[in-house]
Amino acid sequence: MITKPDKNAARLKRHARVRRNLSGTAERPRLNVFRSSKHIYAQLIDDVNGVTLVSASTIDNELGSDNGGNVEAAKLVGELVAKRAIEKGYKVVVFDRGGYLYHGRVKTLAEAAREAGLQF
Repeated sequence: MITKPDKNAARLKRHARVRRNLSGTAERPRLNVFRSSKHIYAQLIDDVNGVTLVSASTIDNELGSDNGGNVEAAKLVGELVAKRAIEKGYKVVVFDRGGYLYHGRVKTLAEAAREAGLQF
C-alpha cells in the first residue's frame, strides 16, 4: 500500500531547520507567517523574551469577515502587520516564512509589508 507523505510534517521539519539559525530580538523581531487553507496569520515575535509583539490575520475585525485564504487577503494582512509594527516602533524585522515556499500568499504578504515600511 502506498502512503502519501504528510505535507505538514515536512513543512515543520523545514521550519525547524530554518529556525535553528533564525531568531528574533527586541530590536529586530521575527515576522512569522502561518497560512491555513482559509486564513493567513502574521506576527512579530521577540524570541529572547518569548512574547508576541504585534499580530494581524484575516480574522481581525479591522479587515472584515469577507477576507479569506487568497492573495488579496494576504496583501491586506501584510499591510496591517506593518502598520501596527511601525506604530509600536519596529521598523527592521527578520522574515520567517514558516517552512512554506516563498510564493503566492506568503510572498504577497512579505512584499506588502515591505511596501508599507518594514525592512527585511
